[in-house]
Formats: sequence, structure tokens, C-alpha cells
Amino acid sequence: YEKLLEEFIVVVLICALFLFHFRSSLVIIISLPIGILGAFVIMYLQGLNANIMSLGGIAIAIGAMVDGAIVMIENVHKHLERTPLTRENRWQIIGEASAEVGPPLFFSLLIITLSFLPVFTLEAQEGKMFTPLAYTKTYAMAVAAGLSITLVPVLMGYFIRGKILPEHKNPLNRLVTWLYMPAIKTVLDGPKTMIFIALIILAIGLWPASKIGSEFMPPLDEGDLMYMPTTYPGISIGKARELLQQTDKLIKTLPEVESVFGKIGRADSATDPAPLTMIETLIRLKPKSEWRPDVTTDSLRAELDSLVKFPGLTNAWVMPIKTRIDMLATGIKTPVGIKVAGPELSEIETIGKQLETILKDIPGTASVYSERVAGGRYIRTDIDRD
Repeated sequence: YEKLLEEFIVVVLICALFLFHFRSSLVIIISLPIGILGAFVIMYLQGLNANIMSLGGIAIAIGAMVDGAIVMIENVHKHLERTPLTRENRWQIIGEASAEVGPPLFFSLLIITLSFLPVFTLEAQEGKMFTPLAYTKTYAMAVAAGLSITLVPVLMGYFIRGKILPEHKNPLNRLVTWLYMPAIKTVLDGPKTMIFIALIILAIGLWPASKIGSEFMPPLDEGDLMYMPTTYPGISIGKARELLQQTDKLIKTLPEVESVFGKIGRADSATDPAPLTMIETLIRLKPKSEWRPDVTTDSLRAELDSLVKFPGLTNAWVMPIKTRIDMLATGIKTPVGIKVAGPELSEIETIGKQLETILKDIPGTASVYSERVAGGRYIRTDIDRD
């Protein structure tokens, strides 16, 4: 809703400043929500739910959805500068102006719609994440393209009336034209030079672009931290509760920490298989303006890691949302993990312990822990049936 309201304000300001005609903005204010609702209808029919990524696609499309209507309105104003509007010729002028720019606008919006089609080829984690965004942006742009040649001309016929100020009488338009004309004249006088300059810029940009590192999900500072240490199997409920209380108290001693909420164990649900060996503590941080000088998120992690040290406890300081995504997608709660598969649990555990020893010495490694898949406390009961 905030994005839609912002777009309404921008449209009204553009129509007021460049056209001096408030009623023209009503064409976009009416057609834009209809286009968004049309995208929601298609989402409902497809069974696509509203989440951050799907709504993000609509938010991205909103800016381009109004382009067609703005160009149509401006072209009608140009026609009305030459031919005064009357009751008899209104729909004729609207039809001529719409037919003049309607087909190019329709196909330009379709091209923008097709620009996200490569996203549908993504697979695995990236496909699951970005496909809803591509769907909703495609739907919104497709609906906007249809409305630009159907509903928008009709709305222009009803709302564009009254006094239309010629473009040359608008002081803002005269200023923009005065700034733009020398620039466009310069580049058109030397087209080969401009192409040569563009190619030089392209060549210069290729080298640093090839040297920039890349990753699927860049590091994101979510404003909070999650402490997810792992203990050895077989820990008792009492000891687990004691560890949770002790770590929470130590974390809360830092002045940057607003609150600490720890959880151990799991609900009686198969969707959250968190054993007693895994602690989850959400650390809410104060605004950075209240932090100590020169303290960053990375230095805060290092300070917490040196503060919270218990035998048998392997620390992991991660971002809450990103960690949830990683756990749902891969089953691993840390940024980097190694999966070992095989028929024998004991052999898997042995290999895991060996990897744990090797990986500790790799530069940049903060902590390493191999899941103990065969440990624990068990009571074996043999029933004497005689």
C-alpha cells in the first residue's frame, strides 16, 4: 500500500508540474489499482500466495505500469494544443491520439513483460525464491499492457477536459527543453563519436566486472542475530536448561543487546525437528546509534564468541531470516556445510569427526561441528516372556 500511495503522489506531481492538469492524473490513479488487482486475480487462479517475493514483483512493476498511461495522456494534450476540444470532436481526438501511440506502447510493455522470462529457467533454491517474483511482475505488466489500449483511452475521454495549457507556456517545460536541446544537438552532430565513447566505456567496464566476486545470496545485516550452538548428544534436560540460562545471561551483558530469548527442545511437530542438542537464541540488538564507538556487527560477533565459551558447546552466530531459508533449503544451519551420506551411521559419524579435525585448521574457519548421528543415551529393555 505504501508503494502504491507513493506512485499516486508521483503521478499527481508529474501531471501538475508538466501538464498543469490535475484531472489527467485521475486516469492513472484509477487504472493502476485495476492493473494490480488484475495481477492478484491471476495469482489467485494459479494458486500463488502473497509473500515477500511475489509482492516484490508487483512493487517492481508499478513504476513501469504507469508509463504507458502517462505517454498516452501527454500525446492527447499535444493533440488538444492543435485542435480545441469540443463535445462533438472529443472522442475523435482521443481515438486519433490513442491510435497514434497505442501500438508502440502496447508492444513496449510486452517487451518489458518478456524481460523476466529467463528467471523461469532458474532451478533449485534460486528458482523457488525468484519464480514468484517473475510471475507477479509478468502478470502485472501484461495486465497494464492490455489496459493501456482499452481502459486508458476511455478514461482519458472522460477526464481530460477543461483548459489545456500548451507545452511552450509551461515554465518547467521550457527549462527542461532549454537544458535538453543543446545536449541532444551535440550528440546528433557527432553520432560516430558518441558510439566510440560508448564502446570505450563498455570496454573499461568489462575488466572490473570480470574481477568482481559473485554469490547467490549476498551477506545481509538483518539488524538482529541468532545464536545457534550445538552440544554433544545425550545432554540431559536439566543441563540443557542450565546452558540456555547461562548463555542468555552472558549475551545480555553486552550494552548493544536489547533483549535475549532462547529456546531449547522443540514442539510436538515434525516441521521443527530441533533436538535438545540444538539451542536457538534470538538476540535483538539496539539501534546502531546507541552502540559503542567503532562497534560493528562483525566485531560484535567476535566479542560474543569470545564471551560465550563452554566445554562441548560449538558456537554459531548467524542471521535469523537467512538461516531459516538455508535450513529449509539445505537442512544446514550454518553458511557452509558438508553432507556425508552412506548406509552405515557409525561410518558417517567417523568420517564427520575426521572432517571436523581437518577443517578446524583452514584459515577463516570460525567453528566446526560434526553432527553425532549415532550417539545418545538409551535404555535397552529385554522382556522375559516366560
